[in-house]
Amino acid sequence: MRIPYNQLNKETLQSLIGTFVLQEGTDYGEIEYSLDEKIEHVMNQLRAGKVHITFDEESKSCNIIKSKT
Repeated sequence: MRIPYNQLNKETLQSLIGTFVLQEGTDYGEIEYSLDEKIEHVMNQLRAGKVHITFDEESKSCNIIKSKT
């Protein structure tokens, strides 16, 4: 099930994105970003429709995945 990010309260959305970012692992790029910067990058991708939030009813878990557009 797809969950519109703008229907989540700010704290829930921040927590969800923070958990997602921390699961990604180590940075290997030239620039290292802070957690807040990474969260903002994901927020920008949500706003642009490049990624979206899904909820799996069976596992009761959320994820952020790349949109197919």
